[in-house]
Amino acid sequence: MRIPLKVKGQSEDIVAGIDLGTTNTLVAQVVDGTPQIIEDRQGRTITPSVVAIDEQHQTTVGDEALERSLSNPTGTISSVKRFIGRGLEDVAPEIERQPYQVVRSQNNEQVAFRVHGKEYLPQEISALVLVEAKKRAERRLSARLKRAVITVPAYFDDAQRQATRDAGRMAGIDVLRIINEPTAAALAYGLDRKDAGTILVYDLGGGTFDVSILKLTEGVFKVIATTGNTSLGGDDFDRALTNLLLQDLSDEDRAKISTSPASKQLLKIAAETAKKSLSSQDDTDINLDFPGLDLSLENKLQRSAYEEAITPLVQQTLDAIEFVLDDADLDLEDIDEVVCVGGSTRTPLVRKRLHDLFGKAPHTQLNPDEVVAMGAAIQASQLSGDAAQQSGAVLLDVTPLSLGIETYGGGVTKLMWRNTPIPARSSEGFTTQVDDQTAFDIHVLQGEREMAKDLRSLARFSLRGIPPMSAGMPRLLVEFFIDANGILSVTARETTSGVEANIEVTPTYGLSDEQVEDMILDSIEHAEEDFLAHMLADLRAESEGLIRYSKRAIEERGKDLPKALIEQIELATAGMQAALETNEKEVIEAGMSVLNEATSSIAQQMMNEVLKVTVAGKTMSEVMGSEPRTKASSVELK
Repeated sequence: MRIPLKVKGQSEDIVAGIDLGTTNTLVAQVVDGTPQIIEDRQGRTITPSVVAIDEQHQTTVGDEALERSLSNPTGTISSVKRFIGRGLEDVAPEIERQPYQVVRSQNNEQVAFRVHGKEYLPQEISALVLVEAKKRAERRLSARLKRAVITVPAYFDDAQRQATRDAGRMAGIDVLRIINEPTAAALAYGLDRKDAGTILVYDLGGGTFDVSILKLTEGVFKVIATTGNTSLGGDDFDRALTNLLLQDLSDEDRAKISTSPASKQLLKIAAETAKKSLSSQDDTDINLDFPGLDLSLENKLQRSAYEEAITPLVQQTLDAIEFVLDDADLDLEDIDEVVCVGGSTRTPLVRKRLHDLFGKAPHTQLNPDEVVAMGAAIQASQLSGDAAQQSGAVLLDVTPLSLGIETYGGGVTKLMWRNTPIPARSSEGFTTQVDDQTAFDIHVLQGEREMAKDLRSLARFSLRGIPPMSAGMPRLLVEFFIDANGILSVTARETTSGVEANIEVTPTYGLSDEQVEDMILDSIEHAEEDFLAHMLADLRAESEGLIRYSKRAIEERGKDLPKALIEQIELATAGMQAALETNEKEVIEAGMSVLNEATSSIAQQMMNEVLKVTVAGKTMSEVMGSEPRTKASSVELK
């Protein structure tokens, strides 16, 4: 059922769900407890995610822009979702396939589109698409669309989610939440109303693919594992078809087409049309006359040839299913429901391979193009306080990679592990290794390895103004918070002085899908050596701190110490320094043991003096509560 036109003059605010897709964008609203797609006045449910920009930089969006793509190929931007929140290096394979120009942004490391001498960021283009979808809904319903939930692929990283949120803000929309497309699809199918179950959502859209496993238990809808590829989708099926169309042409003719933006656009449209035909027919005819070229193309494409061409792409999605099942420690038999999402799941080969793999037909009852927007509308209704929607399941998405900070010696302490349900909050206590330092450098990292050099750097910030104190005395509390949109905020506070600093982690470019998978696989492959390297780094850091402490003790207390004890400590310190040069765990541990024993009496004396100062004038309860729990590792301070 579609939402009917409202009576002229009727006005209220709309709270909607928006599927900002690679190919199409849809808007949905919950009416009388049921999610419904909002049509425009011509009865169309989709807005093509396409923006055309003319030489005067006037813009047209949607169907009209799509119609102008042949006459203005270099100024017609499509598949923006593949570029949003990404760096130029991340999208290098995509650039040569597009008729428009993709460049590095002048202001940062993001990509931009250069159209008729002017740069446009992907967020700006996406905002124009959102504005058009918003206008369609507002004209249809004679109401204002002010708040919305916007969906993204489950494997969008922080930069891509931030960029999507920015696009919503540019469009004048209060983004209530960014949610994962698989979660939205499961909501649309009403799977949250089951008592329990394990659901696999297979989402193959125009430009992105992801597969997620959701666990429903006692009203809690939790994403327990997810993986994907934000550069795999129907666009790649189109390219496989294009290669089929061109296979009988000479190298010279193919070169002519590849250097003609209008010809590339015509070929792209022909491939999309042929793909749709072959989803319901065994063959289709292609007849093309390329503009500006003395060249034509006639071909009859067979579905069997098309399926052979896309089999490697479909196999990539099945490999991802195997990966995510292993990640969740599940077998095929453990999956109760399989849900298909995205227009590319109409492809008969995709549905057949899924049926063969799981031994049962996947859910395809709802329109795969509309199901995500419908689920987003349900979530928007819940967040807006609709009483009728409050009995729905609680949604718990996950963070796809672990997060932590660098510690002294180059190791990393994980504060939030991969597949942690979000929103989530985690904190850890740290202290110093060096005397009289007045600043902490916080280095935020992402990934599964144990050493900072092997992880992705997300952000750095400093906490300054710390009163000078002896090593080990400052108490730094670091807190990570990931909100329901998957956006990370980091706060650092020195508890003794109350000095605080924080940062919202907004990297300027995204992580490629291959990098994400490589990071996970590398962590498995190098688990043992990483563990040993981290242990050795921590051991070295502790040993170096012990050497500094021993030298300081002699400098400050030497006149009060027996000569024999001083000689014993100096000898043990030299032995410790020699042990560090070997870089061997057992030798360093032996050196630490000797040095610890030599300095034990001094350590006890210093601790007693510190305690006397700390407890002076305080009650027992104040003393017990005065120090936060801290981790026995330390942040590198600069």
